[in-house]
Amino acid sequence: MKRYALILGILILAACGRAGEGTYELDAAYTYLGADFPLEPPLDYSSTAPDYITRDNRLDGDVDNRKATLGRVLFYDKQLSLNNSIACGSCHIQAHAFGDSSQQSIGLDGGLTSRQSMRLVNTRFAALPAMFWDRRAINLRNQVTQPIEDHIEMGFSGTGDQPGFDSLLTKLQGLQYYSELFDWAFEQEGTTINKQRIAQALEHFVSSIESFDSRFDEGFAAAGDIQGSYSNFTPAENRGKFLFRAQPQLDNQNVRISGGAGCAGCHRPPEFDIDPMSGNNGVDKEAGNPAGFDTTNTRSPSLRDIFGPDGSVNTPMMHTGNFLEFTTIVEHYNEVIPDVNNRTVDERLVRGLTSVKLELTSTERADLEAFIRTLTGSNMYSDERWSTPF
Repeated sequence: MKRYALILGILILAACGRAGEGTYELDAAYTYLGADFPLEPPLDYSSTAPDYITRDNRLDGDVDNRKATLGRVLFYDKQLSLNNSIACGSCHIQAHAFGDSSQQSIGLDGGLTSRQSMRLVNTRFAALPAMFWDRRAINLRNQVTQPIEDHIEMGFSGTGDQPGFDSLLTKLQGLQYYSELFDWAFEQEGTTINKQRIAQALEHFVSSIESFDSRFDEGFAAAGDIQGSYSNFTPAENRGKFLFRAQPQLDNQNVRISGGAGCAGCHRPPEFDIDPMSGNNGVDKEAGNPAGFDTTNTRSPSLRDIFGPDGSVNTPMMHTGNFLEFTTIVEHYNEVIPDVNNRTVDERLVRGLTSVKLELTSTERADLEAFIRTLTGSNMYSDERWSTPF
């Protein structure tokens, strides 16, 4: 431990190449922090979202390349945890659309989070700025430092025997590379490292993560809307698209007699973000606690990139992480069972104490999954801008 602390204490940021090139790397002898990335010019973090993507909840316009670069370092640096074991990128993994492949994320000393870590892809492109499953953070900038201050996740909670956020600031101020990077990112020598600037840099980085190179995007761009058949889709994918977007026609017993499944009522294309007016989805248990009751979860990540490029599910689904296959998602929504203790369930799923019964056939269920698979992109999973610099 003493040797490890000493190594961290003597890390230096060295300029490489000709003067003015501005490429910085940490001393190669220190493999843990062997970062190597260009600073002049920085990588371009500007959005390439197509014109038909109109929802945008960023606080102050376009992403700043310098602040996003600093945010990238902060996002992947385990120094932001109390025992140097956890980074934001430990639970929000690029290979999984910036979600976690585990049902519950592992924090300090093996502690488990109470909810599944939400995928961060396309966080910016949603009408609802609030973050976390229960919307307790008013926006992304408010959210990004909360895991750092969580007693289970990263440990600078200020509760019990854990130090508070000020201790993290002291820690980062002692790392020479952060003095250099904060000065560079905020374009002022002697920039103070504080919570506000950490949040701002992380928010610029996370809000830059996007995925718009899917087969759906190809079809939408060619057709101009979501209504008709897409020439690049299979018949099953087009049928699934209809089921997704069309509202169900119900009889007086709330049984579907025609139409679609109405998924687009809550998950609105082409962003596939959650309708801000959505109630909870009837999954009322706490993660890892079948007896626990939790009906505050009314937010959802974008439905884009539920599946990875290899065809497998990127992360367990729902706030509980109990849904490991997409088929179980469809089964759940096929008929959400009413619960007298759940009074905030979305009325599109349960009306009074009567379920909306979609009665999807096995073919329709397969068609819906086929459509959801068209929402998967490819570039996000390998783009250097969002990969670890360490």
